[in-house]
Amino acid sequence: MTYSALLTDLYELTMLAGYHDQGMHQRPAAFDLFFRHNPFRGGYAVFAGLDTALSFLEELSFKSDELAYLDSLKIFKPAFLNYLSEFRFTGKVTAPPEGTVVFGGEPLLTVEGGLAEAQFVETALLNIINFQTLAATKAARIKIAAGAATVLEFGLRRAQGPDGGLSGARAAFIGGVRSTSNVLAGMRYGIPVRGTHAHSWIMAFPDELTAFRTYAKEFPDSCVLLIDTYDTLQSGLPNALIVARELKERGHDLAGVRIDSGDLAYLSRQVRAAFDEAGFPGVKIVASNELDEHVIESMRREGSRIDIYGVGTRLATCAGEGGGALGGVYKLVSMNGEAKLKLTSDVAKATLPDRKKVLRAIAPDGSFILDLIALQDEEVLPGTVVFDPANPVRHVRIPEQARLVDLRRMVMENGRRCLPTPDLESSADLASAQLQLLPEGCLRLVNPHIYKVSISAGVNTLRLKLMTRIQSKYRI
Repeated sequence: MTYSALLTDLYELTMLAGYHDQGMHQRPAAFDLFFRHNPFRGGYAVFAGLDTALSFLEELSFKSDELAYLDSLKIFKPAFLNYLSEFRFTGKVTAPPEGTVVFGGEPLLTVEGGLAEAQFVETALLNIINFQTLAATKAARIKIAAGAATVLEFGLRRAQGPDGGLSGARAAFIGGVRSTSNVLAGMRYGIPVRGTHAHSWIMAFPDELTAFRTYAKEFPDSCVLLIDTYDTLQSGLPNALIVARELKERGHDLAGVRIDSGDLAYLSRQVRAAFDEAGFPGVKIVASNELDEHVIESMRREGSRIDIYGVGTRLATCAGEGGGALGGVYKLVSMNGEAKLKLTSDVAKATLPDRKKVLRAIAPDGSFILDLIALQDEEVLPGTVVFDPANPVRHVRIPEQARLVDLRRMVMENGRRCLPTPDLESSADLASAQLQLLPEGCLRLVNPHIYKVSISAGVNTLRLKLMTRIQSKYRI
């Protein structure tokens, strides 16, 4: 998908105009993109949106009609508009692979380049990464709650516009929901597409049994019947059993039935028992209707017999406590080789200055111990003391037996990708594998274990030094 260069906030352009007018636009700068708190009050996030973001950067340019619109605003000088006519992103991006499990406070993307180009891409990158990471995380939570059952994404009709539907389906796949009802997402991203029929199909025929028979005739090898239009147990189930027998006589199998209302856990048990007793143990039970990770977990505790969960609204819109938006931010950390720090009255919200790396301490059994944010050229070894970024008085020591792995790599140089793009299947596999390596309790939906993200001695010392300098300069 191609995004317009005008997919930005006006202040990005006014800042660019000022930098250009002041001759500052080519000064080397670095920005970090990160979020402060894990979404959904959870124990982790799943990083997504990188491929989309890199495509935006590679294709970034101002078209003639876009320049004409900016000119019509009467706030930009001709020299600046001429500069924009040749504007391209030529910088560097460092990021983890999509599907990496990440945490609040960690730099996800670091964007380096001239001040103008690195600043300008802020809004679009936040738009892309914030939503896709949020949706991938929501999908991971839902898939974990579903256990061995399959989850189908079908939130397009409730998504935040067409791009939200496409980006949401893509991100959900990375998070573990590996099928969608969205046909365009299927074509564009190679995601398997699934679907049944609506209640209107049943209502369009003289009676429910005729509707079922007709659908089975049209799609004998992929027939899933919606059985709750009138009454799930008294009408839909008996009629579905009739059609299952008729399909069997013609050499086909009923694929499944879907329940979209009522007490899904109870109904699924009744439906399962009926099909098993009739000799159709292979018929899958699909459940839908305002599902999310909490509802699914509750139904499983009640002994539901659901094989496939169709999750729409609450996945596509990332609904839930602590959801709705990731809250990612984009902060200047270095300019002209000088570390930069944003300081607030809350030390926990002070940014981490300079160019950095994100290291993961991994135990001999492969499980994750903690993450560490260190200066780019700082040497960190197992056994090193590391600090709590919110309270530097608190510190721990990296275990001697740990192995340190850099989570990020350079993915773009000179405005072009410098690594092959993994397919979505690989990204989804990465997320699934990493989620299983988290410390016990991180996957809990309520009051999860808080995974430790620390800062190195170098970051801690530099931040305190810059904080003291700023406080002295501004007498705060």
